[in-house]
Amino acid sequence: MTWAPEGTSATNMPGMPAMAKAYARWVNAAGGINGHELRVLTCNEHNTSAGAADCARLAADKNVTAVVGSYSQHGNAFMAPLEAAGIPYLGGYGIAEREFTSFVSYPVNGGQAALLAGNGMQLGGECGRVSIVRPDTITGDAMPELLNSGLSTEQDKGEGEDEKATDVRAAEDATDYTSSAEKARENAADGCVTAVLGDRTETFFDSYRRLPADGGNVRISSVLGSVGQPLVDRTGGSNGLFEGAYVTGWYPQASDPAWQPMRDVLRKHAFGDDSIDPSDPGVQTTWIAYTALKSVIESIDRDSISPATLAHALDTGAKVDTGGLTPPLRWRYEDMLGLPGFPRIVNSEVTFQVVRDGQLVALKDGFVDVRGTLSDADTSA
Repeated sequence: MTWAPEGTSATNMPGMPAMAKAYARWVNAAGGINGHELRVLTCNEHNTSAGAADCARLAADKNVTAVVGSYSQHGNAFMAPLEAAGIPYLGGYGIAEREFTSFVSYPVNGGQAALLAGNGMQLGGECGRVSIVRPDTITGDAMPELLNSGLSTEQDKGEGEDEKATDVRAAEDATDYTSSAEKARENAADGCVTAVLGDRTETFFDSYRRLPADGGNVRISSVLGSVGQPLVDRTGGSNGLFEGAYVTGWYPQASDPAWQPMRDVLRKHAFGDDSIDPSDPGVQTTWIAYTALKSVIESIDRDSISPATLAHALDTGAKVDTGGLTPPLRWRYEDMLGLPGFPRIVNSEVTFQVVRDGQLVALKDGFVDVRGTLSDADTSA
């Protein structure tokens, strides 16, 4: 099963279940996985805890082998039914804290935690003062400290005292963010404003660009999932607000050759589905998660594949090569970082990108490992 929110007033990820279906069509056209047909069920979790719990219970009722490449911020609602049924949660988007603590979760990235810590590192060497605009939710409450841990990592390399980011809380589903934009810009001075509001990040920056010119030199920033190439394109490209913006991601830039296999599959098996954007990190995460599923099933030397056999293979060292989209993935106990709050992270690497000539491109070659920065973060406040 793959689930994601669709048609909500906040974050929507329709490309993730669409990517899962396209992947299944591709795999099954080639004979399945080790002769097994890949059957994909999808579920709209509506961006609510009740919807997430309903999807998880449906997964248990349908006896699915795994929940793969899915998005939900309501980890407390969906993880308990999966744990009770023993169903692995492979390659979640990384937005819910429970994805990095539950024994049935097998993440493929470092989640929002890695993005925020990485964003702090990216901005720490460039910006001086920073404002972070984030949702006024439980998930959002941990964001400032994660960003500050990254800022401190870079600030410690220079002189002077560490300066923490100004925390600007904002409604998750607002239609105007003028007051938040004013506060963020004022407190950033000539530094940077970073916004992590999911789908509403576009609305925030629309309010931000409408502010009266103040003569300052504030640079803007975000993380992939809140800002991506489609947003850059529809807001003016090289002539738009995002030219020069810093962006932190989990994976290589969308134009990287490592994404070509995914693009080939979409061209042949997505049938023009315009909900699937290959530059969307949700779609990319679903591709990586199903790549992992295929690899692990191929490593299992038995005809019957069940949640238990899949979990056993994952727990005992099945290794996944994603073709350079992530470091090699493996979920043994010794592969996990074991960090407080994020014990099951196995991939703590991020990428630094920048909008240049209207395109998101690599600011720094390769991956940046934020495990030390995450270790320093205190998200208990």
